[in-house]
Amino acid sequence: MLGRLIESVKAPVRRHWPRLRLRTILLVTFVFVAALPGVGALFLRVYENTLVRQTEAELIAQGTALAAAASAEWPGSTGPELIREPPPAARGMAGGPLSTIDLGNAPLPERPPAVARPGAAPPDAQAAAARLTPLIDATSGATLAAISLLAPDGRILIGPESGDSLAGLPELVAASHGRPKTVIRRRGDYHPEYALEWLSRASGLRIHHARPVVVNGKVVAVLLLSRSPRALFRGLYEDRGKILFGIGAIFATLVVLSGLLSRGIARPIEMLSQATRDVARGGGIVPEVPRTAAIEIQALYADFATMADAIDRRSRYLRDFAHAVSHEFKTPLAGIRGAIEILEDHHGEMSEDDRRRFLANAGADADRLAQLVTRLLELARADMAQTDADAATDVALPLRRIADAWAERGLAITVELPEALPRAAMPGPMLEAIVESLVENSRQAGAGVVRMAATETDGEILVTVADDGPGIPEADRARIFEPFFTSRRASGGTGLGLPIARSLLASHGGTITLAAAESGTCFEIRVPAAQLQPPPSAL
Repeated sequence: MLGRLIESVKAPVRRHWPRLRLRTILLVTFVFVAALPGVGALFLRVYENTLVRQTEAELIAQGTALAAAASAEWPGSTGPELIREPPPAARGMAGGPLSTIDLGNAPLPERPPAVARPGAAPPDAQAAAARLTPLIDATSGATLAAISLLAPDGRILIGPESGDSLAGLPELVAASHGRPKTVIRRRGDYHPEYALEWLSRASGLRIHHARPVVVNGKVVAVLLLSRSPRALFRGLYEDRGKILFGIGAIFATLVVLSGLLSRGIARPIEMLSQATRDVARGGGIVPEVPRTAAIEIQALYADFATMADAIDRRSRYLRDFAHAVSHEFKTPLAGIRGAIEILEDHHGEMSEDDRRRFLANAGADADRLAQLVTRLLELARADMAQTDADAATDVALPLRRIADAWAERGLAITVELPEALPRAAMPGPMLEAIVESLVENSRQAGAGVVRMAATETDGEILVTVADDGPGIPEADRARIFEPFFTSRRASGGTGLGLPIARSLLASHGGTITLAAAESGTCFEIRVPAAQLQPPPSAL
């Protein structure tokens, strides 16, 4: 059920999936990866959170300076006095106070309006307020922050609602106990000014910072500073130079990387694709491996060159093989057709002996065709033979069986074997059939003695089959492994025995070659030695 559901979703996607070039996919991927930090900064509020905390840091710095000035100007003060700073572990990485606000936290409601409070402030507070008003007004005008000075009980000493009370505010309560506190509150008078302002969470918020004023070890007042944080787009505009430089550097890097990958992957693949089409049409050559191509692409070029060479050799082989097959079949078919035509035209005039002679000739040609078809099937099976990975044959056994069988038929065979010989990595019946065909060829050539020997050399088993026959003429030595080449065509030879033997050996990593000999004929068969696994140890 789930599989059908997934397939129903994937089917329309596959139908409408656009065809894209590799360089396009790489460029889109790079652009997407490069845009992720910016998207995260915008939608995860990373950059905006930084702006909010920067505003908080500015309010803390202003509050600290004003608190020191107020402490020095307060009646009865012995000098500026600040609250004890937090220990180093609680400070930020830059050495400043660790921020406690985050846009991810729910903001407090809008600050409630001040309420009327009867009575008057203490004389020393009134005197201090008179001295500090010009300083606070100047600071507020320069920093655009709203700054008020309150008594510890909440009475406003300096501010637009002077004389009223803001008692009960969490930040005021904390500051009156000697702990600076910053909170985020909603703005009741907020109205969006531009279309994309909804992207900024800080647009409708205001930061409030409360800092105690300490005189002679006692909190005598609280400075309350508030300001809206820098807007997201205003911050982007102010930092536009850095941002544009970063974007330009990223895209320049993307262009360079895309060019490198294009030269290392996309362009070599396109060249190889064109070469593939040329080879498929029967022409063209494999291009040289680009020096800028990736190692895997270079390996792909090497593999393609090997494959193209194998295809070319196989094509030539099939073409020559088809020509040889047609030539070999043409002679007996022509004989059969001629005999049939003569019998049809002169059947009544022929004697019985002539008819039998023509029928015998047609039968002999038909037998040759049948033999050719049988040997061709054997060659096809040899070309398609599968490797037996577990094959391990004691070479001595098939060689001795062949020697015993031919000794009864009058052919002298000697077998020379070392005391210890590894097993050959091919099936025993296959090796026996190959050696048997070589011995048969020696007998048909008129040899009286055949010598078989086996040795180990460089991880291979070398089997030698030599005879004392007339040998192979020098002009024919280069052609003996060609299909249908034979010097015994009149006696029924098909010229497919050696090609079949070569294909069988090749299927198991072996080879057969005609070796030089002072007299007679000598073939060398090389077969990989079997790598036997040691038996498992008893538990």
